[in-house]
Amino acid sequence: MLLTLLLSLIVIVSIFLILLIAVGLIQDKRLFTTAPKDIRAAAKERKERFPGARILGWKLALICLFAIFGAFFYGGLDGVRRGFTFWQFFLRFITMLYLWKAFDIICLDWLLLTKTHFFQHFYPETEGCEGYHSFGFNRKGQLIRIAVFPFVAAALAGICMRF
Repeated sequence: MLLTLLLSLIVIVSIFLILLIAVGLIQDKRLFTTAPKDIRAAAKERKERFPGARILGWKLALICLFAIFGAFFYGGLDGVRRGFTFWQFFLRFITMLYLWKAFDIICLDWLLLTKTHFFQHFYPETEGCEGYHSFGFNRKGQLIRIAVFPFVAAALAGICMRF
């Protein structure tokens, strides 16, 4: 279980870093698909913060994506080595997915978006947008992911059982 929590932490930190990188370095509005609509509409395109910022951002984001996939891959590989049953794999993957989702809802959607001025620092034109005060703006999408995660965990567990 300790390894599962450590792998979950890797996923959570990587997701958080991707968000920071997207907002601070890449600064491409196309990456704001999960932000409230009024904030997306108010945000303006930005010039690079410094020469090469976007390239650096994409490289760092790619490293974070590899870390996320690597955490799930290593979780499966470790389970294969230890002779996990389907349900042990399932428990590992569902734990990782739901801890990620809890972090997303509590820390990213609630704390970072509605309680801090993180985004307004990089996009001052969005100051005063109602989206910063509407926790739960993406409730439907979050509920869909929460409902789909058991199937994803089962699929990952099934894949791991084949090895």
